[in-house]
Amino acid sequence: MTETPNLLEELNDRSREVFRRVVEGYLESGEPVGSRTLTRTMSEKVSAATVRNVMQDLEYLGLLDSPHVSAGRIPTQVGLRMFVDGFLEIGDLSEGDKERLDSTLGGNTSDVSSLLDRVGSALSGVTQGASLVLAPKHEAPIKHIEFVGLGPDRALVVLVFADGHVENRVFSPPPGQTPSSMREAANFLNAMLEGRTLSEIRHQLGAEIAARRQEVDQLAHQLVQSGLAVWSEDGESDARLIVRGRANLLGEEADETDLERIRVLFDDLERKRDIAEFLELTDEGEGVRIFIGSENKLFSLSGSSLVVSPYMNADRKIVGAVGVIGPTRLNYGRIVPIVDYTAQLVGRLLSDRS
Repeated sequence: MTETPNLLEELNDRSREVFRRVVEGYLESGEPVGSRTLTRTMSEKVSAATVRNVMQDLEYLGLLDSPHVSAGRIPTQVGLRMFVDGFLEIGDLSEGDKERLDSTLGGNTSDVSSLLDRVGSALSGVTQGASLVLAPKHEAPIKHIEFVGLGPDRALVVLVFADGHVENRVFSPPPGQTPSSMREAANFLNAMLEGRTLSEIRHQLGAEIAARRQEVDQLAHQLVQSGLAVWSEDGESDARLIVRGRANLLGEEADETDLERIRVLFDDLERKRDIAEFLELTDEGEGVRIFIGSENKLFSLSGSSLVVSPYMNADRKIVGAVGVIGPTRLNYGRIVPIVDYTAQLVGRLLSDRS
């Protein structure tokens, strides 16, 4: 990909203004911006022919594109990235948006999942996009594990945490499991827990099984692995991701191309496991990050953008993320402060309940 900082240095003042006005016009209307339109808004008096020449130069640099021979120009993905990095003006959060987000903290519920669900709904309502909220991992030490048979091909694994939190999930056990093998598997795991968290157990499970292979038979061995696999990084992330406001992506003016893009995006959103992995890239640092189009492998086919920010717990540790997804024609200047404020809001929410 062309280095956008270098491209920015190559542009003179007139080229910068033409580029900025084309992108701003496209983000506002979703339509190509023509030279005659620009001549009415430029800070200096120039002819349409002069503006066309500048636009051709910007197209040669890979910053603009012309969807039709005689049409105006729209920004390319490289152009959008340069605009976001070098020209984007971040607005202030409006009082109305702030009040709608703050209202999610009302009520007496202490259930974090319900609160995050309300935050996600408010975020999608404020931005008119689809909101993504990655709930925090539960990292308290485990007190007890139990396997319960529900049928020939269904079983329940129950985790009781030291802080009183209880989680249970249905899974498909290996064939041939008996009440005896389930008790043996649970006894094996409970013996090695010793106040460890789930992630600590996962990392040490293979070594423990190898070192104590004689203590557990093959059936119980398989059950231990398949039962804890339900809480593997993929499965856990899948359950942690809350998606709200997908219907907002279906605008009244969507054409067949837009509808196909949205259908692909909906397919992406159904693959929550992959999206959760992507959101966890926010672990790399604080602050709002913007991913445009094919800059991420998940949304490259749908040409969508993601504005995402991590949030922290009371110990200033990143434990989750919030974001907004939509077409690349997002109002980035408005959405960035909304996502940033929402992340801070969730962080305060968790700190107040810790």
